[in-house]
Amino acid sequence: GCISLIEIRIPSSVISIGESICSGCTNLSQISLSSSLTSIDNLAFNGCSSLRQVTIPSSVKSIGNNVFNGCSLLTQITIAHTVESIGNNAFSGCSSLEQIIFEAPSSLTSIGYNAFNACSSLAQITIPSSLKSIENGIFNRCSSLEQITFESPSSVTSFGYNAFCECTSLSQIKIPSSVMSIGSNAFNKCSSLEHVTLSTSIKSIGRFSFSDC
Repeated sequence: GCISLIEIRIPSSVISIGESICSGCTNLSQISLSSSLTSIDNLAFNGCSSLRQVTIPSSVKSIGNNVFNGCSLLTQITIAHTVESIGNNAFSGCSSLEQIIFEAPSSLTSIGYNAFNACSSLAQITIPSSLKSIENGIFNRCSSLEQITFESPSSVTSFGYNAFCECTSLSQIKIPSSVMSIGSNAFNKCSSLEHVTLSTSIKSIGRFSFSDC
């Protein structure tokens, strides 16, 4: 990484940011993204531990794997309504992340596994109605997460394993009626969980889903 780099501005001519473009740039604190940008590839800003805030332009359709992984000072992220997919581990380890804003009407249909793993400052999240599933470990170890809201009508049909594992501040959750399966360990070790509302549409609940609650 270019450890002396503190700011980067992507010009409007750029439509795609390549893999690992600024990976490991530990002093990078400000990013201005092109209004023509359509994709951000894997590891683009991985480990940029001085980065505090990012707005994804409304031209972007996909965010790759590990794009902001380990950006430990990142406090807020705004996801444009045009974004359709967020990759695996995209924001994993963003321990200062307090707010995730999904602009409406969201086009987001998929979020990869462990996307927000260990975002330990995140207190609440609203899941867009366009999202199809809660993949494995998406909010695993989000220890400050107290509130999970699903926009109605929800399109989520499944919760993967470890989806909300070790969300130790979560006290209640209402599972949308669209959900048909809950994976193993989905809410394992959610030690403050007191109330869970399940609908009659659920067909399967995996092993240890609510263990150690």
